[in-house]
Amino acid sequence: MAIQWFPGHMHLTRKAIEERVKEIDVVIEMLDARLPGSSANPMLAQLTAAKPALKVLNKQDLADPARTALWLDHFNAMPGTRALGLDASMTAPAKALIDACFALAPTRGASMTKPMRVLICGIPNVGKSTLINTLKGKRSAKTGDEAGVTKIEQRIVLQDAFYLFDTPGVLWPRIIVAKSGYNLAASGAIGKNAFDEEEVALELLDYLRQHYPDLLGARFKLLEVAGQTDEQLLEAIGRKRGALLGGGKINLQKAAEIVIHEFRAATMGRMTLETPEEFAQWLKLGQKLDAERQVKKDAIELDRKIRFKKVPLPARVAEQDSED
Repeated sequence: MAIQWFPGHMHLTRKAIEERVKEIDVVIEMLDARLPGSSANPMLAQLTAAKPALKVLNKQDLADPARTALWLDHFNAMPGTRALGLDASMTAPAKALIDACFALAPTRGASMTKPMRVLICGIPNVGKSTLINTLKGKRSAKTGDEAGVTKIEQRIVLQDAFYLFDTPGVLWPRIIVAKSGYNLAASGAIGKNAFDEEEVALELLDYLRQHYPDLLGARFKLLEVAGQTDEQLLEAIGRKRGALLGGGKINLQKAAEIVIHEFRAATMGRMTLETPEEFAQWLKLGQKLDAERQVKKDAIELDRKIRFKKVPLPARVAEQDSED
Protein backbone atom coordinates (compact mmCIF):
# COMPACT_ATOMS: atom_id res chain seq x y z
CA MET A 1 0.00 0.00 0.00
CA ALA A 2 1.36 3.44 -0.96
CA ILE A 3 0.70 5.96 1.83
CA GLN A 4 -0.24 9.45 0.61
CA TRP A 5 -1.56 12.48 2.51
CA PHE A 6 -1.77 16.04 1.12
CA PRO A 7 -4.73 17.99 2.58
CA GLY A 8 -5.99 21.11 0.86
CA HIS A 9 -4.26 23.58 3.18
CA MET A 10 -0.89 22.14 2.10
CA HIS A 11 -1.46 23.43 -1.44
CA LEU A 12 -1.84 26.92 0.04
CA THR A 13 1.26 26.43 2.20
CA ARG A 14 3.32 25.52 -0.85
CA LYS A 15 2.27 28.72 -2.59
CA ALA A 16 2.97 30.76 0.55
CA ILE A 17 6.48 29.30 0.89
CA GLU A 18 7.19 29.94 -2.78
CA GLU A 19 6.38 33.63 -2.31
CA ARG A 20 7.99 34.08 1.11
CA VAL A 21 11.31 32.45 0.23
CA LYS A 22 12.10 35.26 -2.23
CA GLU A 23 12.90 37.58 0.69
CA ILE A 24 14.34 35.00 3.11
CA ASP A 25 18.01 34.83 4.18
CA VAL A 26 18.14 31.36 5.77
CA VAL A 27 15.79 28.38 5.61
CA ILE A 28 15.53 26.14 8.65
CA GLU A 29 14.11 22.73 7.86
CA MET A 30 13.05 20.77 10.91
CA LEU A 31 13.59 17.03 10.49
CA ASP A 32 12.63 14.10 12.68
CA ALA A 33 15.89 12.63 14.01
CA ARG A 34 14.31 9.17 13.93
CA LEU A 35 13.79 9.42 10.15
CA PRO A 36 15.92 12.27 8.79
CA GLY A 37 15.81 11.18 5.15
CA SER A 38 12.10 10.41 5.04
CA SER A 39 11.21 13.65 6.84
CA ALA A 40 13.27 15.83 4.47
CA ASN A 41 10.72 17.37 2.12
CA PRO A 42 11.89 17.23 -1.54
CA MET A 43 9.32 19.88 -2.43
CA LEU A 44 10.89 22.27 0.09
CA ALA A 45 14.35 21.45 -1.26
CA GLN A 46 13.18 22.51 -4.69
CA LEU A 47 11.46 25.69 -3.49
CA THR A 48 14.39 26.83 -1.31
CA ALA A 49 17.37 25.52 -3.32
CA ALA A 50 19.06 28.93 -3.67
CA LYS A 51 19.05 29.71 0.07
CA PRO A 52 21.47 28.71 2.86
CA ALA A 53 19.95 25.81 4.77
CA LEU A 54 20.02 24.78 8.39
CA LYS A 55 18.89 21.18 8.93
CA VAL A 56 17.64 20.62 12.47
CA LEU A 57 17.35 17.00 13.58
CA ASN A 58 14.65 17.46 16.17
CA LYS A 59 13.60 14.90 18.79
CA GLN A 60 17.17 13.65 19.00
CA ASP A 61 16.46 12.50 22.54
CA LEU A 62 14.17 9.85 20.99
CA ALA A 63 16.64 8.78 18.29
CA ASP A 64 19.64 6.44 18.18
CA PRO A 65 22.60 8.76 19.00
CA ALA A 66 25.06 6.84 16.80
CA ARG A 67 22.76 7.17 13.81
CA THR A 68 22.09 10.84 14.57
CA ALA A 69 25.84 11.43 14.30
CA LEU A 70 25.86 9.76 10.87
CA TRP A 71 23.06 11.96 9.64
CA LEU A 72 24.65 15.15 10.97
CA ASP A 73 27.85 14.31 9.09
CA HIS A 74 25.79 13.59 5.98
CA PHE A 75 24.01 16.96 6.01
CA ASN A 76 27.06 18.98 7.09
CA ALA A 77 28.91 17.64 4.03
CA MET A 78 26.38 19.35 1.74
CA PRO A 79 27.32 22.79 0.32
CA GLY A 80 25.62 25.79 1.92
CA THR A 81 24.21 23.60 4.67
CA ARG A 82 24.64 23.20 8.39
CA ALA A 83 23.04 20.62 10.64
CA LEU A 84 22.25 20.50 14.34
CA GLY A 85 20.74 17.92 16.64
CA LEU A 86 18.05 19.27 18.92
CA ASP A 87 15.52 18.45 21.57
CA ALA A 88 13.02 21.27 21.17
CA SER A 89 12.21 21.37 24.89
CA MET A 90 15.83 22.25 25.78
CA THR A 91 16.44 26.00 25.92
CA ALA A 92 20.22 26.18 25.43
CA PRO A 93 20.49 24.01 22.29
CA ALA A 94 17.47 25.74 20.80
CA LYS A 95 19.15 29.15 21.04
CA ALA A 96 22.11 27.76 19.10
CA LEU A 97 19.88 28.05 16.04
CA ILE A 98 20.24 31.83 16.09
CA ASP A 99 24.05 31.60 16.01
CA ALA A 100 23.89 29.03 13.21
CA CYS A 101 21.71 31.34 11.12
CA PHE A 102 24.17 34.21 11.54
CA ALA A 103 26.98 31.89 10.48
CA LEU A 104 25.09 31.02 7.29
CA ALA A 105 24.18 34.66 6.52
CA PRO A 106 26.82 36.82 8.28
CA THR A 107 25.83 40.07 6.55
CA ARG A 108 22.27 39.98 7.88
CA GLY A 109 20.86 41.01 11.24
CA ALA A 110 23.43 43.69 12.02
CA SER A 111 20.78 46.42 11.98
CA MET A 112 17.07 46.96 11.55
CA THR A 113 17.72 47.99 7.95
CA LYS A 114 19.17 44.54 7.21
CA PRO A 115 17.28 42.19 9.51
CA MET A 116 17.82 38.45 9.55
CA ARG A 117 14.78 36.84 7.93
CA VAL A 118 14.45 33.13 8.60
CA LEU A 119 11.85 30.73 7.30
CA ILE A 120 11.24 27.65 9.43
CA CYS A 121 9.45 24.76 7.80
CA GLY A 122 9.10 21.01 7.93
CA ILE A 123 6.69 18.12 7.88
CA PRO A 124 3.63 18.01 10.16
CA ASN A 125 4.14 17.16 13.83
CA VAL A 126 7.93 17.53 13.65
CA GLY A 127 8.05 19.93 16.61
CA LYS A 128 8.29 23.40 15.04
CA SER A 129 5.72 25.01 17.30
CA THR A 130 7.32 23.59 20.44
CA LEU A 131 10.70 24.90 19.32
CA ILE A 132 9.33 28.38 18.62
CA ASN A 133 7.75 28.50 22.08
CA THR A 134 11.10 27.51 23.56
CA LEU A 135 12.91 30.24 21.61
CA LYS A 136 10.38 32.86 22.62
CA GLY A 137 10.23 31.71 26.23
CA LYS A 138 6.45 31.70 26.15
CA ARG A 139 3.58 30.05 24.31
CA SER A 140 3.50 31.84 20.94
CA ALA A 141 2.56 28.97 18.65
CA LYS A 142 -0.13 26.33 19.01
CA THR A 143 1.22 22.86 19.68
CA GLY A 144 -0.24 19.39 19.61
CA ASP A 145 0.73 15.76 19.15
CA GLU A 146 -1.00 15.37 15.81
CA ALA A 147 -0.28 16.20 12.19
CA GLY A 148 -1.41 19.56 10.84
CA VAL A 149 -1.86 21.72 13.96
CA THR A 150 -0.45 24.96 12.49
CA LYS A 151 -2.68 26.16 9.64
CA ILE A 152 -1.42 29.71 8.89
CA GLU A 153 1.94 31.47 8.58
CA GLN A 154 3.16 33.33 11.68
CA ARG A 155 5.78 36.10 11.91
CA ILE A 156 7.72 36.02 15.18
CA VAL A 157 10.36 38.48 16.43
CA LEU A 158 12.99 36.45 18.29
CA GLN A 159 15.26 39.42 18.97
CA ASP A 160 16.07 42.80 17.43
CA ALA A 161 16.58 42.46 13.66
CA PHE A 162 15.80 38.71 13.71
CA TYR A 163 12.48 37.67 12.25
CA LEU A 164 11.25 34.09 12.10
CA PHE A 165 8.45 33.06 9.76
CA ASP A 166 6.69 29.87 10.82
CA THR A 167 4.71 27.91 8.24
CA PRO A 168 2.25 25.03 8.56
CA GLY A 169 3.72 21.57 8.35
CA VAL A 170 3.69 20.35 4.78
CA LEU A 171 4.31 17.04 3.07
CA TRP A 172 4.73 16.63 -0.67
CA PRO A 173 2.04 15.77 -3.23
CA ARG A 174 3.26 12.23 -3.85
CA ILE A 175 5.58 10.06 -1.74
CA ILE A 176 7.69 7.99 -4.14
CA VAL A 177 9.72 6.17 -1.48
CA ALA A 178 7.40 3.49 -0.13
CA LYS A 179 9.42 2.97 3.04
CA SER A 180 9.24 6.70 3.77
CA GLY A 181 5.46 6.55 3.77
CA TYR A 182 5.49 3.88 6.47
CA ASN A 183 8.13 5.70 8.52
CA LEU A 184 6.24 8.99 8.32
CA ALA A 185 3.04 7.26 9.41
CA ALA A 186 4.82 5.57 12.31
CA SER A 187 6.23 8.91 13.49
CA GLY A 188 2.88 10.71 13.44
CA ALA A 189 3.57 12.99 10.46
CA ILE A 190 0.61 11.64 8.48
CA GLY A 191 -3.02 11.95 9.48
CA LYS A 192 -4.27 8.76 11.12
CA ASN A 193 -7.11 8.34 8.63
CA ALA A 194 -4.64 8.07 5.74
CA PHE A 195 -3.06 4.74 6.69
CA ASP A 196 -3.79 1.33 8.14
CA GLU A 197 -2.28 0.96 11.63
CA GLU A 198 -1.81 -2.78 11.32
CA GLU A 199 0.15 -2.48 8.07
CA VAL A 200 2.33 0.31 9.46
CA ALA A 201 2.98 -1.63 12.68
CA LEU A 202 4.03 -4.72 10.70
CA GLU A 203 6.50 -2.67 8.63
CA LEU A 204 7.83 -1.07 11.80
CA LEU A 205 8.27 -4.41 13.57
CA ASP A 206 10.00 -5.88 10.52
CA TYR A 207 12.63 -3.15 10.73
CA LEU A 208 12.99 -3.17 14.51
CA ARG A 209 13.43 -6.95 14.74
CA GLN A 210 16.41 -6.66 12.38
CA HIS A 211 18.04 -3.55 13.85
CA TYR A 212 16.85 -3.28 17.47
CA PRO A 213 15.89 -6.82 18.55
CA ASP A 214 17.21 -6.41 22.11
CA LEU A 215 15.26 -3.20 22.77
CA LEU A 216 12.10 -4.66 21.25
CA GLY A 217 12.41 -7.90 23.21
CA ALA A 218 13.14 -6.17 26.50
CA ARG A 219 10.16 -3.81 26.24
CA PHE A 220 7.60 -6.50 25.45
CA LYS A 221 9.32 -9.39 27.27
CA LEU A 222 9.77 -11.40 24.08
CA LEU A 223 12.35 -14.09 23.36
CA GLU A 224 14.21 -14.70 20.09
CA VAL A 225 12.85 -11.57 18.46
CA ALA A 226 15.18 -11.68 15.44
CA GLY A 227 13.96 -15.16 14.49
CA GLN A 228 10.27 -14.25 14.37
CA THR A 229 8.25 -12.72 11.54
CA ASP A 230 6.60 -9.34 11.94
CA GLU A 231 3.19 -11.07 12.05
CA GLN A 232 4.34 -13.37 14.86
CA LEU A 233 5.73 -10.40 16.79
CA LEU A 234 2.51 -8.42 16.47
CA GLU A 235 0.49 -11.38 17.76
CA ALA A 236 2.92 -11.93 20.64
CA ILE A 237 2.74 -8.27 21.64
CA GLY A 238 -1.05 -8.34 21.52
CA ARG A 239 -1.05 -11.42 23.76
CA LYS A 240 1.42 -9.88 26.23
CA ARG A 241 -0.58 -6.65 26.49
CA GLY A 242 -4.00 -8.27 26.73
CA ALA A 243 -5.25 -7.15 23.33
CA LEU A 244 -7.65 -10.07 22.99
CA LEU A 245 -10.97 -10.75 21.34
CA GLY A 246 -13.51 -13.45 22.12
CA GLY A 247 -12.21 -16.99 21.93
CA GLY A 248 -8.66 -15.93 22.71
CA LYS A 249 -8.08 -14.33 19.29
CA ILE A 250 -5.61 -11.44 19.11
CA ASN A 251 -6.99 -7.96 18.50
CA LEU A 252 -4.42 -7.03 15.86
CA GLN A 253 -5.75 -3.49 15.50
CA LYS A 254 -5.24 -2.82 19.21
CA ALA A 255 -1.82 -4.49 19.13
CA ALA A 256 -0.80 -2.30 16.20
CA GLU A 257 -1.88 0.84 18.04
CA ILE A 258 0.25 -0.24 21.01
CA VAL A 259 3.35 -0.77 18.84
CA ILE A 260 3.00 2.60 17.11
CA HIS A 261 2.35 4.43 20.39
CA GLU A 262 5.37 2.81 22.06
CA PHE A 263 7.62 3.82 19.17
CA ARG A 264 6.42 7.43 19.19
CA ALA A 265 6.89 7.69 22.95
CA ALA A 266 10.34 6.01 22.74
CA THR A 267 9.39 3.66 25.57
CA MET A 268 11.13 0.87 23.66
CA GLY A 269 14.32 2.91 23.65
CA ARG A 270 16.06 5.35 21.32
CA MET A 271 15.59 4.14 17.74
CA THR A 272 16.20 5.53 14.26
CA LEU A 273 14.45 3.94 11.30
CA GLU A 274 17.01 4.68 8.58
CA THR A 275 20.66 5.42 7.87
CA PRO A 276 21.92 7.70 5.08
CA GLU A 277 22.98 4.65 3.06
CA GLU A 278 19.63 2.90 3.49
CA PHE A 279 17.66 5.97 2.51
CA ALA A 280 19.83 6.52 -0.57
CA GLN A 281 19.01 2.98 -1.71
CA TRP A 282 15.28 3.43 -1.04
CA LEU A 283 15.30 6.73 -2.92
CA LYS A 284 17.09 5.26 -5.92
CA LEU A 285 14.55 2.45 -6.13
CA GLY A 286 11.65 4.87 -5.65
CA GLN A 287 12.90 7.12 -8.45
CA LYS A 288 13.29 4.13 -10.77
CA LEU A 289 9.76 2.88 -10.08
CA ASP A 290 8.38 6.41 -10.42
CA ALA A 291 10.06 6.84 -13.81
CA GLU A 292 8.57 3.54 -14.98
CA ARG A 293 5.16 4.62 -13.72
CA GLN A 294 5.46 7.90 -15.63
CA VAL A 295 6.35 6.08 -18.88
CA LYS A 296 3.24 3.90 -18.54
CA LYS A 297 1.10 6.93 -17.69
CA ASP A 298 2.39 8.84 -20.74
CA ALA A 299 1.71 5.84 -23.00
CA ILE A 300 -1.87 5.57 -21.73
CA GLU A 301 -2.43 9.29 -22.21
CA LEU A 302 -1.03 9.21 -25.76
CA ASP A 303 -3.25 6.26 -26.64
CA ARG A 304 -6.27 8.12 -25.28
CA LYS A 305 -5.49 11.21 -27.34
CA ILE A 306 -5.00 9.13 -30.50
CA ARG A 307 -8.29 7.30 -30.00
CA PHE A 308 -10.12 10.58 -29.57
CA LYS A 309 -8.17 12.09 -32.49
CA LYS A 310 -6.62 14.84 -30.39
CA VAL A 311 -3.19 14.12 -31.86
CA PRO A 312 -2.26 12.64 -35.28
CA LEU A 313 -1.27 8.98 -35.56
CA PRO A 314 2.45 8.24 -35.54
CA ALA A 315 3.67 8.03 -39.17
CA ARG A 316 4.37 4.29 -39.13
CA VAL A 317 0.95 3.46 -37.67
CA ALA A 318 -0.75 5.73 -40.22
CA GLU A 319 1.04 3.99 -43.10
CA GLN A 320 -0.07 0.57 -41.85
CA ASP A 321 -3.67 1.75 -41.58
CA SER A 322 -3.62 3.03 -45.19
CA GLU A 323 -2.18 -0.26 -46.48
CA ASP A 324 -4.90 -2.22 -44.73
